[in-house]
Amino acid sequence: MLSVQRCGSSVAILQQYFVNSLSRLLLPVDGAHAASSEEMATAMSRAENVACKGLQQCIETVMAEVERLLSTEQKATDYRSPDDGIIPDHRPTSACACVVAYLSRVLESAFTGLEGLNKQAFLTELGNRLHKALLNHWQKLTFNPSGGLRLKRDITEYGEFVRSFNAPQIDEKFEQLGIIANVFIVAPESLGPLFEGTPSIKKDAQRFIQLRDDYKSAKLASRLSSLWN
Repeated sequence: MLSVQRCGSSVAILQQYFVNSLSRLLLPVDGAHAASSEEMATAMSRAENVACKGLQQCIETVMAEVERLLSTEQKATDYRSPDDGIIPDHRPTSACACVVAYLSRVLESAFTGLEGLNKQAFLTELGNRLHKALLNHWQKLTFNPSGGLRLKRDITEYGEFVRSFNAPQIDEKFEQLGIIANVFIVAPESLGPLFEGTPSIKKDAQRFIQLRDDYKSAKLASRLSSLWN
């Protein structure tokens, strides 16, 4: 990110020098100013492409570490405690705490090393990638009601973190995750009306319902067939 910041600063200095100094010298020369402006625009476009590639590579590196933390820190019993029914643990899971701590350091670097559109583009893409990674990660697990409550605690933690991205579309995605997590908490007979007012998340909800530990024993597939058709 520091390299992108330096690149942006250099480009800004070059643009200012061109406007304040070179362009004045080129104006009297027939066609020189137009040609130089075109070359300048091409050079700026190339610099922007290089910066974008650098930010994309940074995101790939960050997400690889996020996925590693989720894989190593998340326990199967985090969301499927054998003590279901006992007072639930309201703390974030270790995996969630580790991911948020790591991404907080990334965020600090982003706010220090990036600015303007580069910063917002980076944070928006990071938020989208985090949302996708969490969905994929959770779909490998099984949940009981107390696990559903703990999942909602994790989602709250992630949601509070991404609010600092100042990206409303990312906030909305994490709010919807909190709604979807209710499929693990409610009784089977309450699943039907759960998403009547939010059809946009029905597809994700359907996948999540299949992760309930009672999905087969409660015959939820047949119970809900009319809901999804």
